Amino acid sequence: MANSNRLIDEQSPYLLQHAHNPVDWYPWGKEAFQRAKNEDKPIFLSIGYSTCHWCHVMAHESFEDMEIAALLNKWFVCIKVDREERPDIDQMYMAATQAMNGSGGWPMSVFTFPDGRPFWAATYIPPTGMGGQPGFPDILTAVHTAWTSRRDELVSAASSLIKALQGVDTNSGGTIDNMVAERAYKSLVTTFDSRYGGFGQAPKFPRPVNLSFLFRYWQATGNSRARDMALETLRAMARGGMHDQLGGGFHRYSVDGQWRVSHFEKMLYDQAQLLDSYLDAYLISGEEQFAGIARKIAEYVLRDMRDPSGGFYSAEDADSDDPYSPGKHGEGAYYLWTEEDIVQTVGARDAAVFNYFFGVKFDGNALADPRGEFTGRNILYAAHTLAETAEHFSRNNDEIRAILDRAAEKLLSKRHQRTRPHLDDKVLTAWNGLMIGALARAGVVLEKSEFSAAAREAATFIHKTLYRKSDKTLMRRYRQGKSGLAGQLDDYSFLVAGLLQLYKVEQNPDWLQWAMELTTTQIKLFKDSKGGGFFDSLRDPSVVVRMKNDYDGAEPAANSITAENLIRLGRLTDNKEWLDLAEKTINSFNAQLNAYPQALVHMISVYHELREKHVQVVVSGKRHKKDTLAMLAEIFSVYNPGLLLELADGSENQQFLGQYLPSIQTVPMQDKKATAYVCRQNTCLPPVTTAKALRALLVSSPETGEVRRNKGDGQATGQ
Repeated sequence: MANSNRLIDEQSPYLLQHAHNPVDWYPWGKEAFQRAKNEDKPIFLSIGYSTCHWCHVMAHESFEDMEIAALLNKWFVCIKVDREERPDIDQMYMAATQAMNGSGGWPMSVFTFPDGRPFWAATYIPPTGMGGQPGFPDILTAVHTAWTSRRDELVSAASSLIKALQGVDTNSGGTIDNMVAERAYKSLVTTFDSRYGGFGQAPKFPRPVNLSFLFRYWQATGNSRARDMALETLRAMARGGMHDQLGGGFHRYSVDGQWRVSHFEKMLYDQAQLLDSYLDAYLISGEEQFAGIARKIAEYVLRDMRDPSGGFYSAEDADSDDPYSPGKHGEGAYYLWTEEDIVQTVGARDAAVFNYFFGVKFDGNALADPRGEFTGRNILYAAHTLAETAEHFSRNNDEIRAILDRAAEKLLSKRHQRTRPHLDDKVLTAWNGLMIGALARAGVVLEKSEFSAAAREAATFIHKTLYRKSDKTLMRRYRQGKSGLAGQLDDYSFLVAGLLQLYKVEQNPDWLQWAMELTTTQIKLFKDSKGGGFFDSLRDPSVVVRMKNDYDGAEPAANSITAENLIRLGRLTDNKEWLDLAEKTINSFNAQLNAYPQALVHMISVYHELREKHVQVVVSGKRHKKDTLAMLAEIFSVYNPGLLLELADGSENQQFLGQYLPSIQTVPMQDKKATAYVCRQNTCLPPVTTAKALRALLVSSPETGEVRRNKGDGQATGQ
């Protein structure tokens, strides 16, 4: 193994993967920039993450190559950045890469001046020229030549680019189109794949914000097509190979249009958001299959992604050791099966049923295999329904289900004996915030208290290890007993969202108080007083442009979540300033909302949450009595993401809320029974003392009386 470079002292698993490259890597910091300045060299900046397949490829092909490393070390100062640790750096240079090339991705390869201004960028670069694309040594030579003989051109290119990036976040003023939700919905209808579910063509990404928007749009309008597009997409994803049929959880995306062949990495933020999506689908449809998928996501995360201290790890790699070809490493190898192996593991009789149900074939079942990775291998997907399988084998559904469960248990046990994919074991505050909220909700919706307990333990862990009580600020990353890196906007906003959901479930005022403290700090550190909204990053002289993400993508934009938090906190604590700030935050993105509403679908949902009549429920009752618990269970069985819940049980929670909402002190129990007070905006309905009566109030539209949210009562209605 080569001698180590400066990355050996870092905590990031991604940087540590490159600590023995012959490239003289620096972590992002003053030392690298000062050397570049002193030696008058450009910087080669490489950005990626530890579970990125093409990052691994470029590392092996180029960064481990002695000749390429020699060129890099001779002509450049080389910096490695983990995009998950420093999203602010990644965001700015991704915007630059997209501006130069029309697209971006990872690994990201950027050449900059010693002060960080970019002048040329690409993504993956092959080691030798191919298909008209120059090889990495050719590019290094060309950049060096330009640096030494045509630097004025590079200066001009960098100046124009920085000017363009600085103008991206300028608020154009004006108002938001009242039809913005309708336009976003129509855009999704246009791109919806009615045959296989999802939106657009291959590759297909889950993008849970789309599903959340469609469910909320249905809730607001009664448009059943919006609901059905989301439900069918979730069904199709669950049937496909993108869903880990044995171990639970979802892979990053499908490379084909049928959700069959995955890009096999697993990301924590996908698990959290999809857990929420499947919970939504269960509450809306009442279909048990959605509850089962949600349960398996949570079980996977608790089993395989949980740090002993209570936090949750970031990701599992797509690549892994090949169990059928010792010494080889490949995409998805951990998850693939030969037909012979399945027969030997579960027995011929059970294998016949299992292989029919999951589409297993002797010569493999991949739809496409351009690189020959899946020859003779099978990606498990639900090729047939339970009823089809039962009919095919002349068995009943229960018998088939028992066979499938028995075979799956044996195969999962055998899979656990394989070498697992690389685990990125850093704990990120932002992504843990998403998981805290999803698990807290899963605990009450699925009646699995261990899920809510795990959410509580994760929040306690973050408070203990990633929160500075002295100045009430967050750190971003924890790994192997060490915390570090200043928290960014998504750390604050995603964690606050998780804490608000945990508060809703537990009614522990500590979570609400902490969410309020974090929001106060966030406003102080990130608010853009001039342009409105919030910057995604802290002030950092080494990051040339301070940006705001205006896209609800694989993760929702932090400003979208921030606006949602401000609305809910503002209403829970009667804080008009925060409600006004939420409105100003949304309005600051009016240009993007009006021009490309489909880009900010979660912010559109938040915009309508601010404008519509919100539902607030106060339950007056003894916390652990059956009648109170029945009331709370009814509330959590109803789909209404904006519903606010307060428990008036004479405890610290009621006293805490009473500081902000004096009326909560005057909501008595009726006839010594748990009593629910339901209010819509400023109109309160007569109190009710039974769970059935409460449900009737929650699932009916106040204007029409139409039932729209009725898990447990059959399919929801609405046209």
